[in-house]
Amino acid sequence: MAMFPTTRMRVGVGGWTYEPWRSNFYPEGLAHSRELHYASRQLTAIEVNGTYYGTQKPAVFAKWRDETPADFVFSLKASRHATNRKVLADAGESIDKFVHSGISELGTKLGPIVWQFAPGKRFEPPDFEAFLALLPKQLDGRPLRHVLDVRHASFMTPEYLQLARRYRAATVFADSDDYPSFADLTADFVYVRLMRSSAAWPSGYAPATLDLWARRLQTWARGGEPADLPHVGAASQSLTGQPRDVFAFFISGAKERAPAAAQALLQRLGAVFPAPKVVAC
Repeated sequence: MAMFPTTRMRVGVGGWTYEPWRSNFYPEGLAHSRELHYASRQLTAIEVNGTYYGTQKPAVFAKWRDETPADFVFSLKASRHATNRKVLADAGESIDKFVHSGISELGTKLGPIVWQFAPGKRFEPPDFEAFLALLPKQLDGRPLRHVLDVRHASFMTPEYLQLARRYRAATVFADSDDYPSFADLTADFVYVRLMRSSAAWPSGYAPATLDLWARRLQTWARGGEPADLPHVGAASQSLTGQPRDVFAFFISGAKERAPAAAQALLQRLGAVFPAPKVVAC
């Protein structure tokens, strides 16, 4: 378990099964079945991509819950069947199927749910609002936090910001040249996908860049907004000034560097991890 000064800033990677990590992150001889156990004690969150492509059984979520420390968090990508459709207002059945697929087995380890839209999906206000209205506010008595991963430039409008804020859904800040990149807050928490890892750096990013991201996460966590990131509209007064949770995931880029980048950022934020106990094959 990480000895961390605050649970408001969580940093991780996408998934935990990736062949190159077995030579530069996981200890030699570590059983593949123990990779989640190990990763969850070196990071503070993981974004699960597999739930986007297929339905998991409740027993799988329960297994993930039991293999990870008490303060660990999973962010889940919602089913693509809910978001990759022409008419989002018709997604109710797919949303319901995903939400009731067993994700509640994660208990307190269930973090934000990410709804990822196709790069060609344009912002159509009435249809998009109909989709947001379908997202449940809670599950088995626990509040749910929803994140919108919008990937078309048409979403970069004050009208979209107003709509997302009305439904208290966060918007992914994508540090990327390939997707819309805007840091306007639309919920009381922040969700960041860092997508520029480079193989040229052992830690994926230049040290100065990691220092910069540490300061940005700290600013968000304190209730502020980094002044050096792009914005579409004016800040929301109702979302400014209060401490908030921040989730940051190293995704894409030189993926083999993602764990090292996440650990380097966590160290800058003050996390201390005890030496892991390795269980070999």
